[in-house]
Amino acid sequence: MYDYLVVGAGLFGAVFAREATDRGYSCLVIDRRSHIAGNAYCEDMYGIPVHTYGAHIFHTSDRKIWDYVNRFAEFNNFVNSPVAIYKDELYNLPFNMNTFARMWNVKTPAEAKQKIAEQVAEAGITEPKNLEEQAISLVGRDIYEKLVKGYTEKQWGRDCKELPAFIIKRLPVRLIYDNNYFNDRYQGIPEKGYTDMVAKMLSGIEVRTGVDYLKERDTYRALAKKVIYTGALDEYFGYCYGNLQYRMVKFEQEVKDTDNYQGNAVVNYTEREIPYTRIIEHKHFYPGLKTEKTVISREYPAEWHPGEEPYYPINDARNAELYTRYKELADREDGVIFGGRLGEYKYYDMDKVIASALNLVEKEL
Repeated sequence: MYDYLVVGAGLFGAVFAREATDRGYSCLVIDRRSHIAGNAYCEDMYGIPVHTYGAHIFHTSDRKIWDYVNRFAEFNNFVNSPVAIYKDELYNLPFNMNTFARMWNVKTPAEAKQKIAEQVAEAGITEPKNLEEQAISLVGRDIYEKLVKGYTEKQWGRDCKELPAFIIKRLPVRLIYDNNYFNDRYQGIPEKGYTDMVAKMLSGIEVRTGVDYLKERDTYRALAKKVIYTGALDEYFGYCYGNLQYRMVKFEQEVKDTDNYQGNAVVNYTEREIPYTRIIEHKHFYPGLKTEKTVISREYPAEWHPGEEPYYPINDARNAELYTRYKELADREDGVIFGGRLGEYKYYDMDKVIASALNLVEKEL
């Protein structure tokens, strides 16, 4: 009899299991996949830790979280500075003075602000009601049309006028010449990849992969006093109210017989006509890594269907209401605690996942 059965060997489950074990509780961790680390899983290819489920860049302003992950990994000094390609034009991201200089041939913040203000005034937007209006009010119509519209509509599979305004608020806009995408104080990637980091979190803890809890629920539920469940909330309850909606990403991986394919870790393709949103070149996540070959991944957003891997919750009114109904069921489920991005139907950055798990530790233990 274990104290806790942890369903899911991703970051949330690994952190909880580590902390519970260190406090003297017994844990069994299971995962339906054949590996640990969830979507942060990295696979070694030609000496490159390849981010199998898309780019994962750790960033945080929380010193407590930064110190915590550094217990389990040595982080490098990678700084996320993506570039965007629109037709034959190349722009720096996030939106900053390099972007504005390339777009409008301006040199000073005052010139950039004036250009944006002119385009916002032309659009006549006072209170943005959707993503399109929000984006134009932030950066003007030119940048919206070239760098936001096509990329966003590919990402979400919907017209920008149909998407809520808050989605675009996550994009930083700076009136300085700074290509660092994140504002957080701490940033980097584990030098040996995330799989190695999570393996150290789970050191000394029993882990079983290739186990589908929902198919063997009675057997595994009987093994522990409590369950920490990090899978999809609606799936746990058999989609009894219908399924929550997600966007997913399909990855097309390719090995290139060169040591440097695109010169940057992340290159976005913002034209609507190009079916993928970006190309990741994994070796550039590890500054100074020397290899004879390189591995790239093209990312194709797609509609999600039950049985596929969900990525991004669609936070509209329909899904918010549906999640509330499932949450009421979850709160009544005896001996089961739901957490993580799927268990809480929430898009989490990695530091927020860890913070959520540590908060549960303090509450539960």
